[in-house]
Amino acid sequence: MKLSAPKNVTFIISVVLVALGLVVWLGVVAAIAGYAFWLVFAGAVMIALAVLLKICKEEKTK
Repeated sequence: MKLSAPKNVTFIISVVLVALGLVVWLGVVAAIAGYAFWLVFAGAVMIALAVLLKICKEEKTK
């Protein structure tokens, strides 16, 4: 399986979600403390899907 880089926008959004989740987990932003895990999870899933779905599209066109 050949992996390819995601688009810049997808990468930036996923990094922001992971960073926000870590900041919330550290207690800096207490208003959304219950969502720290889900923010990190969403960022990780987004970057994984961005890499894998691009491959699926390329395989279908071949």
